[in-house]
Amino acid sequence: MDGSGKSTQARRLADALRAVGHSVTLTREPGGSPGAEEIRRLVLEGAPDRWSPETEILLFTAARRDHLEKTIRPALARGDVVITDRFADSTRMYQGISRGDLAGVVDRLHDLMIGIEPDLTVLIDIDPALGLSRAQARAGTELRFEDMGLNLQRQMRTGFLALAASDPARFRVINGDRDPADVARDVTALALAHLT
Repeated sequence: MDGSGKSTQARRLADALRAVGHSVTLTREPGGSPGAEEIRRLVLEGAPDRWSPETEILLFTAARRDHLEKTIRPALARGDVVITDRFADSTRMYQGISRGDLAGVVDRLHDLMIGIEPDLTVLIDIDPALGLSRAQARAGTELRFEDMGLNLQRQMRTGFLALAASDPARFRVINGDRDPADVARDVTALALAHLT
């Protein structure tokens, strides 16, 4: 969820895994490869109504495909642990359910063009109002989704928690409304348990 500390926790996890000898590729979405970073600017900047939900789905899927080809698959082939700050679940929520009933479209495109899911997904849960205030405090130009307001953030939280409940083998939910060091300790413990 926006403002939950995903990027901070992804960096901390990468450092913790490297400290115990893992080779790690830390990446993000949208982005993570040169082509996907170009698409990132298209989807995260500008007016909230810049793109239709259907166009966003196509843009995010194109970015994810490039990311998969240029970054994720090569890293996995090297034996790296891949940590990505967001993946397909964000598209499932933001474009699939928040702005129309497009979940089926997102899943069909994902199956056709991406075809993989993470082995472990850590959902950092946070009150939507707190997350939104944190995200808006960052400032910058990548606030298109934050500019859609608190109701969207509430809808995202509900959707993410429902998605986590529907796939308990993949998801772990962490309380993100705590000191970042405490959150990091829990995230690292989950990852290490999963890797052993």
